Amino acid sequence: MTFAAADWTFGAPGAAARVTRLRWLAWLIDGAFGLPGTRFRFGLNSVIGLLPVGGDAVLGVLSLYIIYEAARLGLPRHKLARMLANVGIEVIGGSVPILGDLFDIVLKANLRNLAIIEDHMRASGRTW
Repeated sequence: MTFAAADWTFGAPGAAARVTRLRWLAWLIDGAFGLPGTRFRFGLNSVIGLLPVGGDAVLGVLSLYIIYEAARLGLPRHKLARMLANVGIEVIGGSVPILGDLFDIVLKANLRNLAIIEDHMRASGRTW
C-alpha cells in the first residue's frame, strides 16, 4: 500500500482524516515491510512482538486505538465486538513464544479491522 502526500492529513477534521490515519496505522503495524521477491508482508507487529510479554501488550493498545476510532466513526456494537475478537485472538495467540510471532504475521488483525471499518463506511453510503 502506498500513500500520497495528500493522505497525510492527520490534522484535518472528520471521518476522512480518521480513516486515513487508521489506514496508515494498520498498514504500519501489519504490512509495512516485505521480503524481496515475495508477496510476503509484515509490519511492526512482527518486530515489536518479539519482545516478551511487553511487545504484545503495546501492540494490543495500538489495536484498541483503532477500535476506539471505529466507535467514534459510528460502527455498530456487533462490528466493534468482531474487531475486539480479532485483537483478542491476536494478543493471546501472539503471546506464545516463537509460534505466536508467526501467528501475528498471518492473522493481521489490524488490517482485518480496517476492512471492517471501510466496509461499514461504504455500506452506509458515507464517503471519505
